[in-house]
Amino acid sequence: MKKELPTMTEAANHKAEIYYYDIGDYLSREQKLDIITNFKSMENLPFTRLKPNEHGDWISQRNDKFGTWIPIEADKKFDNATKSFFTTYAIGVATNRDSWVYNFSTKVLTENMKRMIDFYNQERQSFANKLKDNPDLKVDGEVTTDTTKISWTRGIKKLLEKNIEITVDEKDIITGVYRPYTNLNLCYSDGVIEMPGLSKKLFPTQNHKNFVICVTGIGSTKEYTALITDKIPSLDYVEKSQCFPLYWYETIEPEQNSLFGDDCAQIVRHEAISDFILERAQGKYGNKVQKEDIFYYVYGILHSRSYRETFSADLKKMLPRIPLVSDYEKFWAFSKAGRELADLHLNYEKVAPYPEVKVESLSKDTYEIPQPKFMPEDEPMVAEGNSAATGNDDFNYYAVEQMKFPKKGQKDTIIYNHYHTIKNIPEKACEYVVNGKSAIEWIMERYAVTTDKKSGITNNPNDWSREHNKPRYILDLLLSVINVSVQTVDIVNSLPEVDWEKE
Repeated sequence: MKKELPTMTEAANHKAEIYYYDIGDYLSREQKLDIITNFKSMENLPFTRLKPNEHGDWISQRNDKFGTWIPIEADKKFDNATKSFFTTYAIGVATNRDSWVYNFSTKVLTENMKRMIDFYNQERQSFANKLKDNPDLKVDGEVTTDTTKISWTRGIKKLLEKNIEITVDEKDIITGVYRPYTNLNLCYSDGVIEMPGLSKKLFPTQNHKNFVICVTGIGSTKEYTALITDKIPSLDYVEKSQCFPLYWYETIEPEQNSLFGDDCAQIVRHEAISDFILERAQGKYGNKVQKEDIFYYVYGILHSRSYRETFSADLKKMLPRIPLVSDYEKFWAFSKAGRELADLHLNYEKVAPYPEVKVESLSKDTYEIPQPKFMPEDEPMVAEGNSAATGNDDFNYYAVEQMKFPKKGQKDTIIYNHYHTIKNIPEKACEYVVNGKSAIEWIMERYAVTTDKKSGITNNPNDWSREHNKPRYILDLLLSVINVSVQTVDIVNSLPEVDWEKE
């Protein structure tokens, strides 16, 4: 007998129940299918009935304790009375034309920008002439959409509509940080950056120093990350980068021209750790605590494995909230560890290779390349080389195309290029995961010769080595980051345990 379907009224009166099985995060499609297959039947899956909490979370429910702590972001930016750790924050730079405005080569970047801007200005003038005959014309449909000549975005189209000329000056070419442990030349000019955010408040010029803690933004899909930098970060330095500075800078323009010629803009530095949190911290731990100590305390806490695991659901849906831990010794332990981590992550190029890692090299026909000598921290990076002794053979000897592991799952060895193989990489080094993959894998991925499909622009990391006269730069960078990874894991493992429910 055919079963009758429920009427609309019956269906409406029946309360649905939702059951869920958490298969785990950060797994590949094949891994997920293997797990499901091993249960042999859907009936064997250990489903849990879902009940939403007061926030409307059905899965990955937030921890109520998290909401009782102090937010790191300010409700009102640049308000020193804000009841948060920081008085301001900014998103990373979103260019919407990365292949054009970032490059390992200053020369290539400059040429690309000149080519794009010249084309933009031609299109601008052409559109302005057309508007004279038809004032109702719209940009779309009237400009050439050749992606090898320009990357059109809403922002640059608005400039064209207003007949605004774009120019780029030599001083606009700076060093930015693009991905973890990857510096690139950046054309930082308002006309070609779609969303510069507040980066000029953090780095008004290349001469104004700052440290910025970048954290994963809300709604990210990757494992939570905090990574410090002293350069302007991209939006994807870590996923959806939200950037919390040690300082922010105020540019004060003169009210009128001075008779004495001192009418230049004044740039004033402000501390970005709030007075509110300083007063709270000093009330708990004594007047020895300074704002810089709190800055590094935040960096230490954000590396705590138990903090990130306990509040993983909260960190996907909110920016971090952090307690001032009740234990005086633990506060200083987190602050000290945060300083050590920051020093590693900022000065990673100066870190010597991990002692047990070996580089097996095929000798060149002409001569042997000497092993690197790592310098003290106050001297230039080891790969700098001697310009008088450096020949083209050196650059070819250390040039990369695409680094790779010998086979899937074997991460103790990296085939650097035809001449060099790195062996005996400790397993611990791969435990340092930042923005979804190990720091080592970021170097392997980003330091590869790539060509953007839309623009046709090639980005060659060997150009960086050549322009800085450092033939070994990429090899030494990889060796340094291996050791940075090991030391980071050691520091993270030494962080104090905290009973977060009691804080």
